[in-house]
Amino acid sequence: MKLLIMGRPGAGKGTQAVNIKEYYHIPHISTGDMFRAAIKNGTKLGMTAKEYMDQGLLVPDEVTIGIVRERLLEKDCENGFLLDGFPRTIHQAEALTAFLQENHIRLDAVLDVDVPAEILVRRMVGRRVCKKCGATYHVEFNPPKTEGICDVCQTALIQRADDTEETAINRLSVYDKQTAPLLDYYSKQNLLKTVNGNQPLDQVFEDIKNVLGA
Repeated sequence: MKLLIMGRPGAGKGTQAVNIKEYYHIPHISTGDMFRAAIKNGTKLGMTAKEYMDQGLLVPDEVTIGIVRERLLEKDCENGFLLDGFPRTIHQAEALTAFLQENHIRLDAVLDVDVPAEILVRRMVGRRVCKKCGATYHVEFNPPKTEGICDVCQTALIQRADDTEETAINRLSVYDKQTAPLLDYYSKQNLLKTVNGNQPLDQVFEDIKNVLGA
């Protein structure tokens, strides 16, 4: 399986990526992991990416695309891969399409784990985290036994600064503006498979297997 996975922040894409990796025995390739590996291996592109990252700057498309090309040509990708976090723009998508065509690689599907924005805002705003042991809760969907207290270590729970309603709405708005053209791009290639992410995680994965025909 050669796949690409997309989904709004908080849609559960990360959980499904792990399920897909294990079920189909393919490497899960995220942009963050690629950058870290390229830097660790000391590749020329990795070192260039590090210069930007050390300054807190976005890594330019050309560098990101180069690192993706390097990664997809590694041996463990011969029988499939799951791309996560790339492409983010039409320019990146076109570069990926050109690379795949050059190397006679065909994408099987682009998965979009779809959850309505208002549900995602509720998910993000209601998250609570234990700063001592890292356990996570949700005031509505997964509350602790005692309100505001961690079940594991009895420490007071906190709401992360990026889990406010204003931040959540802004993150979703940025994602939608950036991603809507990509959904259209892959839909026109008959690659887009949309899965309802607003249901139990096990059912989401069953739906993914169904749309992939396996």
